[in-house]
Amino acid sequence: MSNKKKLPALLAAVSLVLILIGSIFAQMFNTSSYTVSVERIRFDTEKGTLSGLLYLPKGAFAEDPRPTVVVTHGYLNSSEMQDANAIELSRRGYVVLALDMYDHGHSKANAENTGGFFDFWPTSLYDAVNYMYQQPYVLKDEEGNGIIGVTGHSMGGFSTAMALYLDETAYETSGIRMIYCGLSEGADYMYTSALGLTPEVAAATGGGRTIGKVCATYDEFFFLPDDYANQGTVIRKDWVSTTAGKTFLEQENPEAGVWYKTSDGGQRIVYQPNQTHPWNHFSKTTTGYAIDFYETAFAGYNEGLNLLPADNQIWQLKEFFELVALAGFVLLFVPLVMLLTRLPFLSLAKTDVLQPQPSVTALPAKIGTFALMLCCILLPAVFFPALMDGSTSAEPMMILTDAGAVFGVAGIAAILWAGKAGKDSFRYRSGGIVAAIAGFGLMLLASHNFLASTTPFWSAPAINQIAYWTLACTLISALVMSMVYLVSKAPKGVGLSAYGLKVKPISILASFCVAAIAFVVGYAILFAVDAVFTTDFRIWVFAFKTFEPSLIPAMVHYLPIFFVYYLVSSVAICINTNTEKLQGIKGYLVAILLNAGGITIFIARQYITLFATGTAAHPTQALSAILLFGMIPTLAIAACFSRALYKRTGNVWTPAFLNALLMTTMTLANTAVYYQS
Repeated sequence: MSNKKKLPALLAAVSLVLILIGSIFAQMFNTSSYTVSVERIRFDTEKGTLSGLLYLPKGAFAEDPRPTVVVTHGYLNSSEMQDANAIELSRRGYVVLALDMYDHGHSKANAENTGGFFDFWPTSLYDAVNYMYQQPYVLKDEEGNGIIGVTGHSMGGFSTAMALYLDETAYETSGIRMIYCGLSEGADYMYTSALGLTPEVAAATGGGRTIGKVCATYDEFFFLPDDYANQGTVIRKDWVSTTAGKTFLEQENPEAGVWYKTSDGGQRIVYQPNQTHPWNHFSKTTTGYAIDFYETAFAGYNEGLNLLPADNQIWQLKEFFELVALAGFVLLFVPLVMLLTRLPFLSLAKTDVLQPQPSVTALPAKIGTFALMLCCILLPAVFFPALMDGSTSAEPMMILTDAGAVFGVAGIAAILWAGKAGKDSFRYRSGGIVAAIAGFGLMLLASHNFLASTTPFWSAPAINQIAYWTLACTLISALVMSMVYLVSKAPKGVGLSAYGLKVKPISILASFCVAAIAFVVGYAILFAVDAVFTTDFRIWVFAFKTFEPSLIPAMVHYLPIFFVYYLVSSVAICINTNTEKLQGIKGYLVAILLNAGGITIFIARQYITLFATGTAAHPTQALSAILLFGMIPTLAIAACFSRALYKRTGNVWTPAFLNALLMTTMTLANTAVYYQS
């Protein structure tokens, strides 16, 4: 067998080795060199089923119960986002439960408690505390009070505040406090106030506990000044100077990072790192705050524990080796597809690969090509804020509506004119049909946002925003390509095959089967890694993780939207990079720019402006901008798959199917999904 034929098997083997090595070492650091047992647990509550990762230090049992901390994530995340706190606190001897809140990760609410923003977080953490309080390895004092701390980020921070409040309310009748202390990260009382838990109520119901808050100065959502003018929340903050901060600390002129005694006999502190909201849970500084906080809070119960200095942290090594495993996982799919296409029937997914086309040489043509490509890169970012907000009455949406109508009419004109084109009529007619569908589709989409509300069918609120933007980008890209085709490609006799659109049904079916098998193999490896090592493939907010079967209906619902997007983006990459000058790495870089260049520029401008001036470039774009931290690597990897697989199979169907399956599943597994049956 030639070296070229051996290459896919060799690359697949290297990918598997990276996955194995990364997972072994990730487990080693996740378990603090196997001194901590880590397992996924599940337990039923009145509202549904909660799941989490239990970090149980060796020696923690009924005869030696330990101080315990329940940590949880923010909106759209899962328990793994608390890796840093879970690893470092358990490493020091505390029992830790990293919790998936209801309708996130491996937890789900029952039918009566799902579908709304206020359904999942108000009681998630307190329900978990109730479970942990019953466990024999959790320390209690002589009066039966639990020595349990609660920590959550963002929505988890609201859940932290609610857990403290609910526990103090229950104490009035039970005489028992299950929660001893609490530290919230990236959360104020904005949403708990709707449930009656204002800063004043929270301060008055502290119950003598030790309580802290991490309030980042560049937090995109919370900690707004008293004179906030409602012009966007992505601004610099100083929470200790606000009325709410002073109320919390019971001081007239408090300082960040200082412990203050409170009137109920407790103590409180506010930390203010120079960070953004998502930076909190990927920060040595903030993790150090949590370590210091619990060492202080549990001061009377730390005897015999391994109280290392706060800056002695290893969670970054776990993240690094999960990144190694992630690299192996991503690198696996191209050689895996190549191996699959050697099999009977699946080999029909391969068609003739087009030779690279000559690059344009005339200066006017170069300028025109560059301008057109720049337009394609920037348009998704230009309309990003309006599309993510989803308001059809906004001026950018009205522009899209009018532009869609104009180009839709132009498409119909091309169809009507095609009859006069003689032998080229099919090319003009097909280009006109695409232009008409894309144009009128964009007009309808921009004027009627059918994904505006979360429903049992469209059950993932953040995915609805992304899907809406994705559909608009799909239609804009299809419009641009169809008009360019009608004006410059069709007259030169260029057919659809130049775009990788081989429409032979048997080849399309084989392409789907190849992609589906590759997807199943990849996720089978992921589930095996989770079962053996209790780790997954991730870096920060970008992760391929396991999911529950109840998530599958939502995947089926969203899959067609993302398939259409990845099909059109693969076509755009095919036609724009299959030239003589864009071979090798250059072609991949252009592919990445086409998919993710615009939104990368958007987020760079957003945060450079924020750090430089104290106000972001788009101060109203809080959640939507944060979503880009996961979307950018998603689209960049998809672009590489599109180019690599087109060059090896000769069509765009295989990468479109594979990208849709992988990225839809990955995205849904990492976010809030309601109405899971």
